[in-house]
Amino acid sequence: MVRIYSDPRCLAHVSPPGFPEIPERLSTVVDGLRSAGFQIQEAGAHRSRETAIQEIHDSRYVSRFEESVRRGEDFLDSGDNPICDNTWEAASAAVDAALHAADYVSSVAGNKAMAAIRPPGHHAERGMAMGFCYFNNVAIAADYLKRSAGVERVAIVDFDVHHGNGTQHIFEQRQDVLYVSSHRHPFYPGTGLADEQGRGDGIGATVNVPLPAGSGDEVHASAYREIILPSLRKFSPDILLISAGFDSWINDPLGGMKVTETGFRDWGSWLGGIAEQFCEGRVLVVLEGGYDVASLPSLVKASLEGLTGG
Repeated sequence: MVRIYSDPRCLAHVSPPGFPEIPERLSTVVDGLRSAGFQIQEAGAHRSRETAIQEIHDSRYVSRFEESVRRGEDFLDSGDNPICDNTWEAASAAVDAALHAADYVSSVAGNKAMAAIRPPGHHAERGMAMGFCYFNNVAIAADYLKRSAGVERVAIVDFDVHHGNGTQHIFEQRQDVLYVSSHRHPFYPGTGLADEQGRGDGIGATVNVPLPAGSGDEVHASAYREIILPSLRKFSPDILLISAGFDSWINDPLGGMKVTETGFRDWGSWLGGIAEQFCEGRVLVVLEGGYDVASLPSLVKASLEGLTGG
């Protein structure tokens, strides 16, 4: 069973009318997982949150974010990132939950956890908010595992329909963190071409699988068979992180893809197999996008069931 870490403070970030990134995205997922028998752990503050954020994000950006909220500004960096009185607290709570989940996963072989959080994170750059993202939750968790748990090789698989530009750029010069992304292209944010393979010492540790609009289960399955799973096997990670966005779902209002619930279950199963083979079963799932609120609980559940063979 996957232990779910969440925090009600994540619900306090409220976007203007018309924005798809809303509190109900998270509340329905948590309620649905609880009803399905998953254990929900309320995260609370984490002792290493401030340090963990500063390791990934530029200190001037962190200060600017906090100050913008304090001054009551409407947006941070772009119109994609609205802020309200509670945005700083909500984004910080998302990091807290990701770090607590990381502690659980790293503590015992076989542990699996999901950080059911918002705002999402994979678009957040070191010094800039983007695409509804303020802190890069999965990057913060990956770096924290490297520093605190002695994990040597971390793999991040990102199956959100949008390319995780922030995560790629944060790790693109490192060989000890593999970033693998399948995503629609061309699409927001415009990055993620196949020839983006890392820079400097990190060349080869970035793997992008851009897919055309309308891609469904079979196209994604081919990407897993031919590129994603072989890349993970070659890297042989000590721990696996998943940036789990569910906006490639066939009925997602933003994604323009045709993935079914079976597709998400299959991806979970294949990635769970990698975790069993290389990572002693240790997997940390971090919620990213997905904007069909009514379907999100069943999609997340299917993915987690695939991950555990349930």
